[in-house]
Amino acid sequence: MPSFHFAPRLAAIAAALALCAGAHAQDKPVALKLSSWVPAQHALNPALQAWADDIKKASNGTITSTLFPSEQLGKAFDHYDMARDGIADVSYVNPGYQPGRFPIFAASSLPFMVSNAKAGSAAIDAWYRQYAAKEMKDVHFCFAFAHDPGALHAKKKVLLPTDIKGMKIRPATSTIGQMVTTLGGTNVQSSAPEARDMLERGVAEAITFPWGSLILFGIDKVVKYHMDVPLYVTPFVWVMNKDKYDGMSTAQKKVIDDHCTSEWAEKVGSAWADFEIAGRAKIAAEPGHEVYKLTPDQLQAWRVAVQPVELQWAEGVKKSGGDPKQVLDSFKQTLVKYKSAL
Repeated sequence: MPSFHFAPRLAAIAAALALCAGAHAQDKPVALKLSSWVPAQHALNPALQAWADDIKKASNGTITSTLFPSEQLGKAFDHYDMARDGIADVSYVNPGYQPGRFPIFAASSLPFMVSNAKAGSAAIDAWYRQYAAKEMKDVHFCFAFAHDPGALHAKKKVLLPTDIKGMKIRPATSTIGQMVTTLGGTNVQSSAPEARDMLERGVAEAITFPWGSLILFGIDKVVKYHMDVPLYVTPFVWVMNKDKYDGMSTAQKKVIDDHCTSEWAEKVGSAWADFEIAGRAKIAAEPGHEVYKLTPDQLQAWRVAVQPVELQWAEGVKKSGGDPKQVLDSFKQTLVKYKSAL
């Protein structure tokens, strides 16, 4: 009977399926320490937790994670080195906190580039993958993403770039810091969790920040004027300790690889973006706050004024051995492809 001929083949298929199903079951358990420096209630943390939960499911429970928010494992400035050194297994990094260290990545924080953080996160990730292995060689790169475009928030109304002269401003990234210096202002460095204190003490009188986080960090209590312009995005990376990744089984590495993609960059960026977008309306409704637009002429004045920042950025890329024109052209083309160019 024909069924006898099929029996060995069916047995072989069944054995192969059983082998695949058992691949994860035979893997050694891996416990990951995930580090996030934003407060526990921040919208980013549930998105990172969802990433970890999906990895647990895809690995049949062999890869588990614990998320440590609020700088529990170390300061915001140190998160790249924490992943490198294994203090955290996976960490959330603002590369712009370390001026000059990641000159290529800094292209994504140039002013007036990115229109939104949803498709924009996928675009930044897709673009940077060609450079990550070299520029961030100390870690295993997972993905890059951004917060929704941030604006300038100040204790006084700022309309023109000339208004920046003499002001003390806390910039979001080193690139925005260059913009402040170019316009005659003074940079006051601080991580996001320290920013409100700086403003309250008068050490700074303005800040570049996204809208929802302005409320979360209590910064809306000390700045009342808000320029409603998508000035910049702060791009971030989610990176992993190399030894931790290398120590995983082939099947576990594939699970991680499947979760280190542009699609996941967009998922994480989108969850945060919705939170930031909602913040604009909340601030506009707060008594004593003024959210204002710029005229076309004022906006053009800003675009012209920040052009030297791009030139400074290009010099930094040249010093690192890169080709700034190739980098920037690639970035702009990717933003257009993902419908997220400003």
